[in-house]
Amino acid sequence: MNTSAMAQSGRFRARRMARGSVTEGAARAGFAARGVIYLLVGALALQIAFGDTGRQADRGGALQELAQKPFGAVLLWALGIGLVGMALWRLSEALFGSVGKDGRSARKRLMATVRFAFYVFVAYSVLSFALSRHQSGGSSDQQSRDATARVLEIPAGQWLVGAVGIGIVVAGGWIAVRAVLRKFHDKLRLGQMSHRTRQLVDVTGVVGGAARGLVFAVAGVFAVRAAIAYEADKAKGLDDTLRTFADTPLGPWLLVCVAAGLVLFGVFSFAMARWRRV
Repeated sequence: MNTSAMAQSGRFRARRMARGSVTEGAARAGFAARGVIYLLVGALALQIAFGDTGRQADRGGALQELAQKPFGAVLLWALGIGLVGMALWRLSEALFGSVGKDGRSARKRLMATVRFAFYVFVAYSVLSFALSRHQSGGSSDQQSRDATARVLEIPAGQWLVGAVGIGIVVAGGWIAVRAVLRKFHDKLRLGQMSHRTRQLVDVTGVVGGAARGLVFAVAGVFAVRAAIAYEADKAKGLDDTLRTFADTPLGPWLLVCVAAGLVLFGVFSFAMARWRRV
C-alpha cells in the first residue's frame, strides 16, 4: 500500500471514530435527559396520588417543576440539548443502521425514523419552554383533545384516530412485554456490570418498562373511545391518563404503583445512559 492510500485510510478511520464518539455522547446524553423527565413525571404522579391534585403529571409539569429549581434555566437548556442528542442518534440509526445483527434492516430503520420524529418534537417543546418559560399549547390533556378534534374533522378522521389509538395500545403492550422478557439485555453491556448492579438494572427495567407500557396502552384505549364516540373530549393526555388509575376500585394505590414504576423507568434510563451499546 502506498503512502497516499495509507493516509487516506487513516483519515477515514479517524473520521469514523470521531463520528462514533459524537454519536455515542449524543445517545448517552439523550438517555440521561429522558431519565430526568420520567423521574419528575413519576414524582409528580406520586404527589397527586397522595392528595396534591394541583400538580400536572406530564412533560409540561416536569418542566415547570425543573424551572423552579436553582439554576433552572441551565437545567432546562441541558435537558433540551440532551434530547436533541437523542434525536440525532436516532437519525444516525435511521441513516446508517443500529447495533445488532439486524440493525440495518428496513424495520429497524423505520422504527428509528419514528423515534427520531418523536424526539425532535419533544426536544422542540423543551427548548421552546426554556426560551419562553411558559408552556405554550396547554397541558398534554388539552393538546391531545385539540389534536383529536382536528383529526376528527377531516375525511375518515374517525377511522384515523381509531387506528392511531389501536397503534398506541399495541405499542404499549409491546413495550411492556419486552420489558418483562428482559429484551433490554440485548442492548446492554452486561459484562461491565457487577451481579448486584445487574439485578438492580433488571428491577428498574422490568417494573419501569411495564409501567410505561401500561400507561401507553391506557392512553391508546382512550383514543379509541374518542374515535368510537366521535368525541374529542374522551381523548386523554399523560396527566389525565395517570389520574384515571386513581379512579379504579383500587383507589390511589394503583396510581402509586404506576407512578413508582415511572420513577424506576427514569432510573433505568440512567442505566441505559451508562451501559447501553451504541
